[in-house]
Amino acid sequence: MIDRSGATGHTHEELLAESGQMGLLMQPVRRQLLQEPYPYLHTLLAAIIAWMDLASVALGSGFAHFLECPALTRQMAEVIGAADLVAVLVFLLFPKKRTLLAFPKVRRLKAQCRYLVTPVLAAACAHAFLCVLLEMPVIQSVRLTGIWLLAVIVPLLIARGVLTFFLYQPAVIAGLRRKIAIVGEGDLASELAERISHDAGHTYGLFGVFPDSEASADDAVKGSLQTLVERSRHESLHAIILAFPEATVQEDVVRRTCFALRSVACDIYVTPNMVTGIDQALPQEFLGPNTLLVLQRRPLTETQNFEKRVLDIVLGIFALIFLSPFLIVVALLIRLDSRGPVFFRQPRIGKNGREFLVYKFRSMYANQADLGAAKQTSRDDPRVTRVGKWLRKLSIDEIPQLFNVLKGEMSLVGPRPHAPQTRAGGLLLDDALAEYVLRYHVKPGITGWAQINGARGELVTLEDLEKRVNLDLEYIRRWSILFDLKIMILTVVREVFSRHAF
Repeated sequence: MIDRSGATGHTHEELLAESGQMGLLMQPVRRQLLQEPYPYLHTLLAAIIAWMDLASVALGSGFAHFLECPALTRQMAEVIGAADLVAVLVFLLFPKKRTLLAFPKVRRLKAQCRYLVTPVLAAACAHAFLCVLLEMPVIQSVRLTGIWLLAVIVPLLIARGVLTFFLYQPAVIAGLRRKIAIVGEGDLASELAERISHDAGHTYGLFGVFPDSEASADDAVKGSLQTLVERSRHESLHAIILAFPEATVQEDVVRRTCFALRSVACDIYVTPNMVTGIDQALPQEFLGPNTLLVLQRRPLTETQNFEKRVLDIVLGIFALIFLSPFLIVVALLIRLDSRGPVFFRQPRIGKNGREFLVYKFRSMYANQADLGAAKQTSRDDPRVTRVGKWLRKLSIDEIPQLFNVLKGEMSLVGPRPHAPQTRAGGLLLDDALAEYVLRYHVKPGITGWAQINGARGELVTLEDLEKRVNLDLEYIRRWSILFDLKIMILTVVREVFSRHAF
């Protein structure tokens, strides 16, 4: 459970400890940095394999060049050097199956060797062709290419053997296993659950079976859709398969189920018997002999999430180091202006609807803070301190959220997170607009596309909320690294001096 103690009820010593020791904030950051690679294990291993292959080929080429050059003239040695370089580039650029999605095959050394045959032979052909093209005798070209081929194959096989041993480690197997939830009941759901549970290749793991009813909610494995949504907030979930009996399949059943799962950021598949009257042209994927149709894709792939996370960590650390002297000055001003802690912690809703504590510089009087944000901050709010007014106007109060970024709870760019009790038009945000929860598909951000377009500040009407949500969903659809960088730059130009900040 989240500590909701907030900014009140502390002793003077506790307030000093909370406000003055940023190291306390960094302890969970360090733990999170160690835990964070697991969601990206497939992407990390794919990158490791790519670099491992390149290093093996480069090492083999260098060794072959070392063996060949003493017996060659200077001109011949230059030709061989050029041929070695071209061969390495051909191997590097040749399309190869480094992906770990076909996990059972990648774990087998024989299968890995088959993946490497074509790129290695293509590189060898390029090596021989360049030697001949540069007027080296054909027989000598073939001999030298053979030496290069042998020198490259040996380190490649050694590296792949080490990789195979690594992939059989229990911790790696558990990290690579994709968790899949089944929504439905009957023989089809049972068959899919059985296949996933007993997957010999360790590609998949069963997250649970969830009938679209409360009838089996007390079962150890089964539960309602609400249980599925709640569990997905705290456990890794890769995909959901809708597998209802044919007798119950209707378009409204599928739509109602998808609506109930709309806040879950994962792929959703349907079995072919469920597409009648919905869409007969859905993309296909396969789970063993079972054909599945893709109903929904997560907005960002694992690789894209990994790229975004790397950007967050690199720029977040740089920003904290660069801004450290300024943050110390701000902390002193807050302490001198009013009694209370420097930092204010408030529950916010993040990715998958998970609650977390957001860090901000305190801009209100300590005994008047509203943790649940039932009352939003308004212009000329009497709860805001003198220093706090300028902190909020210049968005300086948001800078401590860099700690949330390093902990993996937030991103530098994304939809702004709201407190659980925030309302628009008198309604909680989840209830006010059905599309609101789609923002939960990505991590919330310190800044976002909505904010630089003026959609920030107090949410008064449903129109305010709708405008902000539309801009947030546009950001999710358009996401790219360059788009994130563009928003960061525009934030400095537009948001910091926004008239909507108070």
